[in-house]
Amino acid sequence: MAGDLHVAAFEEREPRGSEVIRILLTDDHATVRRSVRQLLHDQPGLEVVAEVADPGATIDELREHTPDVLLIDLQRCDGSGIALIRASREQQPGLRIIVLSSDTSAAFAAEALRTGAMAYVLKEHVDPDLRMAVQLAVQGQRFVSPLLAARVQALQSAIGQDGITPRELEILRLTALGYTAPEISAQLRLAVRTVETHRANIHRKLGMRTRAELVRYALDRGLLETEDGASGLPAPAGG
Repeated sequence: MAGDLHVAAFEEREPRGSEVIRILLTDDHATVRRSVRQLLHDQPGLEVVAEVADPGATIDELREHTPDVLLIDLQRCDGSGIALIRASREQQPGLRIIVLSSDTSAAFAAEALRTGAMAYVLKEHVDPDLRMAVQLAVQGQRFVSPLLAARVQALQSAIGQDGITPRELEILRLTALGYTAPEISAQLRLAVRTVETHRANIHRKLGMRTRAELVRYALDRGLLETEDGASGLPAPAGG
């Protein structure tokens, strides 16, 4: 799945004839909905057919409008967000789901894609990323905002290896970069005890005891690379 993420190069296609891409927009912030609607309105061939302020009403709106694309704001890919993506796909199997979020966690993005989303667009890069994401999604191609794409691809490639989960891979990556459990807790908005439990599971599954071993594991799988291909590893530290 990692190989089909599009991050930059894209040949723009005009809509075929009078074909219009119908979009349902779900976001509980009126100002965000207004801004996104205006951005989409300015693009030929895109039409927002309905807006949803309450995510709980999304399925009903899907039944009524049968859009081509569901654009949904998820701040955390928690149980409710995952359930909504799954329920939307079950309600309309051909639906293309695009997640719009301010969360820069690669594990969050990878989980959304694994669950059924076609694209993950960061809010701070909504223009120009969103238009590209919509047009690629209706062509059956995936998109992740360039800031996250390399890390998401690395996570997708490593998921399942050695029994490691997406969340554990993200915590492994941050640990290899030298972050403490409280720092990881703050960055991923998890309880410190949850981070420590994940770390214990990582060490158990991989049979590794030191940070140096985790650094080597992460480097071998490209988990520390930045968008320019360089290592995100800080100056060497003791294991």
